[in-house]
Amino acid sequence: MMLVEKNVPLQAFNTFHIVAKAHTLVRIASESDVHALLKHPEWGVEPKFVLGGGSNIVFTGDVKPVVLKVEIMGRRLVLETAKAFIVEAGAGESWHDFVAWTLAQGYPGLENMALIPGTVGASPVQNIGAYGVELQDRFEALDAVDLQTGQVFTLNAAQCAFGYRDSVFKHGGSTGPASADGHQVVGLKDRALILRVRFSLPKAWKPVLGYADIDKKMAEHHCTRPTAQQMFDWVCEIRRAKLPDPQVIGNAGSFFKNPTVTLEQCADIIARDPKVVHYRLADGSVKLAAGWLIDSCGWRGKSVGHAGVYEKQALILVNRGDGTDSNSATGGEVMTLARAIQTSVYERFGIMLEAEPVVV
Repeated sequence: MMLVEKNVPLQAFNTFHIVAKAHTLVRIASESDVHALLKHPEWGVEPKFVLGGGSNIVFTGDVKPVVLKVEIMGRRLVLETAKAFIVEAGAGESWHDFVAWTLAQGYPGLENMALIPGTVGASPVQNIGAYGVELQDRFEALDAVDLQTGQVFTLNAAQCAFGYRDSVFKHGGSTGPASADGHQVVGLKDRALILRVRFSLPKAWKPVLGYADIDKKMAEHHCTRPTAQQMFDWVCEIRRAKLPDPQVIGNAGSFFKNPTVTLEQCADIIARDPKVVHYRLADGSVKLAAGWLIDSCGWRGKSVGHAGVYEKQALILVNRGDGTDSNSATGGEVMTLARAIQTSVYERFGIMLEAEPVVV
């Protein structure tokens, strides 16, 4: 039986702890809840907004569309092949808890993405990634339901059109190539609700290394071949040292994408700022560290109202209030601060930073 609530405060459902209300909130605990909702004479025809863990979202006001709070649970090994373990999780499962569970079961491969906030269902939308591993590297398939037709369909990696923090779920648009079961799949923004996600975790596991923070941990522990569990523990330690705990300080994780530039653009920036933090990519382009760009423009620790730039990592915007109605950053303050940062980085480096969170 699906649970429907009216005028629900959303502070607890977004990691920024921004004060906002959902006019109508429906808890989706199963596939049948989605079908019941779509058949409902009132809510079935209303616009809908899918909410996972709320870790990548900025509310700028109350939410008028029907909010679908995804709470579909479950974790299991679907299949074991000669090369991989295929594991599945419900869209409502906590991402970090799922990563910990895979390791406990002896299925390594997701450890570099430990402690990323949010739910399993949101992970393909954002194509989450950290320390050299992206979701698309471990993705097998997902099942979703079309919120217009009620049809359940399955997508493989190619059909998800993964890019850097990007996927088919972030774009609207017309229909396009069919999925494995003949469903049309271009532009699924606000159109699909992800039910379950499957991952292919390779049996021939080896650690993904090559990041300075991980190298430091290897040196500290005199270890050249870390286990998956060691990688998991190190990534958790690194993230906790750098990033604020959303339960203590409201935030949405990295607020801006790391921009990609050409070699020529990078050389131009290096000529002016030799210390710019950059990484060469396989395709010959160069990824710049957005946090470094923001920091070098003097933003670390600055505030607009109750919205601020985190003192330890300029890539994180935080809620300096306590999340109560009278003492909390508003979505407007967060976006004013974000736009001011974008302007100063553009004026200094000629690069327009792109915000990661969804603004509602």
